[in-house]
Amino acid sequence: MFNLAGYGPQIFAGTITTVELSVLSLLLSFVIGLIGASAKLSKARAARVAATVYTTIIRGVPDLVLMLLIFYSLQIWINDITDWLNSLQNSFDFGFDLDPFTSGVITLGFIYGAYFTETFRGAFLAVPKGQLEAARAFGMKPFHVFRRVLFPQMMRYALPGLGNNWQVILKATALVSIIGLSDVVKAAQNAGQATFRTFFFICVAGAVYLVLTIISNGVLLYLERKYMIGVRKAVL
Repeated sequence: MFNLAGYGPQIFAGTITTVELSVLSLLLSFVIGLIGASAKLSKARAARVAATVYTTIIRGVPDLVLMLLIFYSLQIWINDITDWLNSLQNSFDFGFDLDPFTSGVITLGFIYGAYFTETFRGAFLAVPKGQLEAARAFGMKPFHVFRRVLFPQMMRYALPGLGNNWQVILKATALVSIIGLSDVVKAAQNAGQATFRTFFFICVAGAVYLVLTIISNGVLLYLERKYMIGVRKAVL
């Protein structure tokens, strides 16, 4: 049933690659989002300006353009730097290749870090300031205030936006097929071209994304229930 004309293993491997790419991109964008939101809410004007420029530019440039810029341009810059370092010392031989998977993670994480920044910024502002002041009055250090008071409460406000961003990241992984990464879309394209059943295998790829989305919705529902513990629901 799942042999798929002999291309089942390739599509399964592509699905695993897609999941790995999505999860790593999510983690990177999560970290960038926290840093960016903190910068936007910082008292330092330079940090606020830098974060604003970042979110404005990234959200204004298409994902595909950024993907190509990072994959091709960054590799050229890295080669130029390593060549310069090698020229300083003949015995020094160092090289670094930016593979498609790494490029995909960096690009997606960098792009959606801008969206996560805005999501976290709104969530930070939604947490009552009085609770943060009370935590500081108890003598908590900034890290403990963040971990015990700010983060748990802001997550309940951020989860809807995070869930939406995760779904977009998951579907955006299809873009990495243009730079040679063997994700589920690339595997489906290869299978379709080899068997002359392109429409069928593209439908298979779509079904894979749909299944991943359904599973993701279940995980997000669990997280929503976890972070809503102790919060009374509104009576309609």
